[in-house]
Amino acid sequence: MSLTNTDISHWLERSAQVMHEQNAYLTQLDAAIGDADHGANMDRGFQAVTGKIAAMPDADISTLLKTVGTTLVSTVGGASGPLYGTAFLRAGMAAANKQELESADLVALFTAMLEGIKARGKAQAGEKTMIDALTPAIEAGQQAQSENADLSQLLQSMTSAAEEGMKKTVPMLATKGRASYLGERSIGHQDPGATSSWLLIKALSDTVSPTHS
Repeated sequence: MSLTNTDISHWLERSAQVMHEQNAYLTQLDAAIGDADHGANMDRGFQAVTGKIAAMPDADISTLLKTVGTTLVSTVGGASGPLYGTAFLRAGMAAANKQELESADLVALFTAMLEGIKARGKAQAGEKTMIDALTPAIEAGQQAQSENADLSQLLQSMTSAAEEGMKKTVPMLATKGRASYLGERSIGHQDPGATSSWLLIKALSDTVSPTHS
């Protein structure tokens, strides 16, 4: 099993649907430790993405992902636009010249996304950011790949690990981004960026395995 450009398009469409549905939830999370705009920003960004990709049905995987990156940078406010934009641009570079993505390609793609976010945000794991969902997800993907899990199983493992990582941001002290201004008051709140990262991975897993959605 592998992912084609059509699968990637479906993932992006589903991501837009999920961000729209979870707009209020993400905003609620962000209201506690941020600017209360993460939900609206992600919703707006991915609605713009669906408009762009709808006009490019024959685009290859790399072009689709790079288009997501440039669109998010130009439409999403706050830190999320540059961070997610960089992530998808790096993903597009990782997918260069690939017509389909196998399990190893997918893990490499998400690893490139994570490295892009780290480079742009100057952040590491444990600082209460989206990195805290992405890092365990990639580790789970690498483990599943080493066990020769199929793409569906690999993505389910990544989704579970991302969810667990997201929940672990609750007791963390934020040391990066807007939430870091709150100091000790940031403790006890789930990070909205980690939550949207989990939602993106889950959207891909649900696209590949609708029965597990």
